[in-house]
Amino acid sequence: MSESVVEGRDVWKTYGTGETAVNALRGLNLQIRRGEILAVMGPSGCGKTTFLNCFSGLDDISKGQVLVEGTDIHAMPDDRKSEYRARRTGFVFQSYNLLPILTAEENVEMPLLIAGRGAKEARSAAREILTRMGLGERLKHRPSELSGGQQQRVSLARALVARPAIVWADEPTGNLDAEGSHEVTELLRSLNQQFQQTMVVVTHDAGVAAACDRTLRMRDGQFET
Repeated sequence: MSESVVEGRDVWKTYGTGETAVNALRGLNLQIRRGEILAVMGPSGCGKTTFLNCFSGLDDISKGQVLVEGTDIHAMPDDRKSEYRARRTGFVFQSYNLLPILTAEENVEMPLLIAGRGAKEARSAAREILTRMGLGERLKHRPSELSGGQQQRVSLARALVARPAIVWADEPTGNLDAEGSHEVTELLRSLNQQFQQTMVVVTHDAGVAAACDRTLRMRDGQFET
């Protein structure tokens, strides 16, 4: 078996206290292998997004451990956790989260600039990955000048440009039509094969899940067995 890049050990997330407490995650144990694409599915309110936020370090956990490349991310001070996320994780969201005043290449180079890379190196890396994604003629276009599928490609490029240990994607095809969803799904698979990139995809889309290596289903804050 390939090495684990992410490991969760008895992970709980509780909102509120006393009689009003709600256990959004209930003792999750999980290993995500380096280079795999994992799909997480389940009904609305089952804990999928909470899982993504807690395992990626965007949100705190109430109990347990989440190890990313052997490092307990929730044992880190907040500033170090933020720095680690910037260097070793990438994020893709349903709403793209592109800055509207920036061009495609400027949006993609931003994570590298934040991480301290030089402007010339960042621009070169952004152009290279956007060209690989078929957007070489759209480098200077702003998000409003791109289709939904093209905007999601830019979002994926931004998540991947720093070659992170893992990419977390929350409903990456949720705002796309059938054609755009298929385009992004094919791109996820292609990028995984090119870069051996580990990805976790939270999705309602059975077509997206079918393209992944493994699918876990959640219900009531737990993985179904």
